[in-house]
Amino acid sequence: MDEVLMDADFSIELGREDPVLDFPWTDPASKLAYVDVKRCPELMASIEEAEEFPELGEFLRVMNSARSMVETAKCDAWATTELSVGEDVYDASHKFASYVDVVFSEIDVRLSLSAHEQFARKLVELLRRVPDTPSAAEVCVRRCYFADDGDVREGFYCTLYVSGYGNEEASARRNWGVGLKLMGNAVVQLSAQGVG
Repeated sequence: MDEVLMDADFSIELGREDPVLDFPWTDPASKLAYVDVKRCPELMASIEEAEEFPELGEFLRVMNSARSMVETAKCDAWATTELSVGEDVYDASHKFASYVDVVFSEIDVRLSLSAHEQFARKLVELLRRVPDTPSAAEVCVRRCYFADDGDVREGFYCTLYVSGYGNEEASARRNWGVGLKLMGNAVVQLSAQGVG
């Protein structure tokens, strides 16, 4: 019997209708804003999602650690019972999911589409080697506008989606936590190798 591996995929989303990120960002009501956790780890306490979901907080710590070549820009996590037809393979009634937007710490790499595509491809390759787990990962490369001293440069960022599945919210959340750990480990491993 063939070994089943983690479901992981990536996409390049640069169309006019696709999401974009302004970095650093502030929401229109100025209630929420980008928090530089890479350089100021103590600011983690100001990220509500990290406080509400310790698994996400741990993932953000890994993404913003010195061992990681990326840093986080935005995140969210949620539970749902609305699953798509493609998610039938998990034979689950619940999903726990999150996204984390990441940018490369090195300014030059932020502007390179090929570096982002290579990162997404290698990340997915690593995740697909993981033995089957009721979790899934997707990496989306998207357009980012980096503001720097009144100058705006067009570059790219990645959205890292992780979902966990189960027959109740608790097991879906547990499997999501496993998926986040696997994603974090893969990013750290890639960071050690470098892009290119």
